[in-house]
Amino acid sequence: WAADEALSNLNPPIKLDVLDQPWKVSAVDAIFSANSLHIMSWDMVKQFFSRVGEVLKSQGKLLVYGPFSYNGAHTSPSNKRFDQYLKQQNTLSGVRDFVDLDQLAKGQGLSIVEDYAMPTNNRCLLWERT
Repeated sequence: WAADEALSNLNPPIKLDVLDQPWKVSAVDAIFSANSLHIMSWDMVKQFFSRVGEVLKSQGKLLVYGPFSYNGAHTSPSNKRFDQYLKQQNTLSGVRDFVDLDQLAKGQGLSIVEDYAMPTNNRCLLWERT
């Protein structure tokens, strides 16, 4: 829709690699990541939040979509099965716990603003740089 609308105030998306140091941007208003944290190793998840902390402007938004657990509990039986499947495929992957992610976000000056329920037991987590 962005291309169809040809909005002058919206830049095209930028592909970022968690392993790139530093990211090839200097300052951004928002970062969106979908279905990624559960396939990354925990070290890569930590690098992701570190890179976000380097480039996200004041009042910038981080929006992350995917399956999450809360205090070690899965939100559904299907998410538990998905977590088991991920770990069978790669022992470094797995559904991430919101509490752990929120700690990483807080370490980068981000505060949780909203936790949206999405279809198929996914969530959309919105943090803002304070």
